[in-house]
Amino acid sequence: MTTTLHFKRGELYSFITGQASTAIARRLQKKFNHASLNLTIEQWSVLYHLWKTDGISQQDLCNATFRDKPSITRLVDNLERLELVKRVPSDKDRRVNHIFLTDYGRSLRDKSMSIAEDTLNEALVGVPADKIETCKQVLQIVYNNLK
Repeated sequence: MTTTLHFKRGELYSFITGQASTAIARRLQKKFNHASLNLTIEQWSVLYHLWKTDGISQQDLCNATFRDKPSITRLVDNLERLELVKRVPSDKDRRVNHIFLTDYGRSLRDKSMSIAEDTLNEALVGVPADKIETCKQVLQIVYNNLK
């Protein structure tokens, strides 16, 4: 049985499509700037995935960050200019580049992750843990329905 839900125009849609996400990203960017971290949120999201798995391919970064190839190419170009990452061609396939953190890129991890954690904690003040879990489950279902 298919259920059709009716919402006031934009009520749920605007929230799911980024109202909360945008507010968190703006606050995080403001805190990065205040801490003199010369990073955009987009650059930080790439670094975040490299901190988890250094040396992944540019295509894997596209998949992990939900960005297209031109966007990742631009972000990696900028991160290279900032000396945070370096591209290394694959030994097996010269069409593939692996992206590695530099020492400087690795050095930003703890400070930026601490700021991100503080920002998320600030955003979730007053939200019970069970509601957070429900929200994660609902958004996972939405994602799974559309992937």
